[in-house]
Amino acid sequence: MRGHISYSEIKIWDECAYKHKLMYIDNIKNFHGNEHTAFGTAMHEVCEKAVLKEVELDKESLDDFFNNKFLEEVKRLVVKKVDLNKNLIRSMREQAKGLVEYIIPELKNTFNDYEVFSAEEEIYEKLEDTGKHYKGYIDLVLKTSDGKYHIIDWKTCSWGWDARRKNERMVTYQLAYYKHFFSKKHNIDPANIETHFALLKRTAKSNKVEIFRLTSGNKKIENSLKLLDKAVYNIKQEKYIKNRLSCTSGFGCEFYNTEHCSG
Repeated sequence: MRGHISYSEIKIWDECAYKHKLMYIDNIKNFHGNEHTAFGTAMHEVCEKAVLKEVELDKESLDDFFNNKFLEEVKRLVVKKVDLNKNLIRSMREQAKGLVEYIIPELKNTFNDYEVFSAEEEIYEKLEDTGKHYKGYIDLVLKTSDGKYHIIDWKTCSWGWDARRKNERMVTYQLAYYKHFFSKKHNIDPANIETHFALLKRTAKSNKVEIFRLTSGNKKIENSLKLLDKAVYNIKQEKYIKNRLSCTSGFGCEFYNTEHCSG
């Protein structure tokens, strides 16, 4: 087992322990990305540079920065021989033009008087009794005038999330982990930390950037840490049980019906 574990790794293990083995133990990569991951990566870069004021905040500068990053990601996928939809890529470039300019105004509208505490902050905290670490990167932390810290995770999507999506267990656990380990790293009272998702909605006609608070209370953090401990223990014990229900659920598993897994 590696010296650390991340939220993404826990999420994959929770989905299917055998898939986790293929990806993180055997280092087999069947998925190299697509148009949506390229869009998400580029938009995250725009958000980071905008909040740190490392790029001019006028619409033209933000659009240019996004386009350069997006095309870099697309070219990387082309090199990997990923089959891409040119019409979708063209549409995404147009949709981004109506999105990037709303990022900073929505932060100001939501948090009013704030300072940037950190952006893309690395978390690397030791897990008790395992010798392993939890590793992650928090997109943005703001500190407001009331002394509160606000953890924000950017998420790109088409039109938004419904209530069911906003309350999915593993979705909420991501912010629970961030809150817990950020609190430990900086010795900050968890009561002074709030967690939020910021949805960057590609096809929405209005409310293109939606920031909503997700409560990460003690019980949720406790349950998320139990899952973390369970994952670490089973990976260490090399228990790689297949979850056949995950083979075709959702978008399906990239390993299903391949040389690596027959289901």
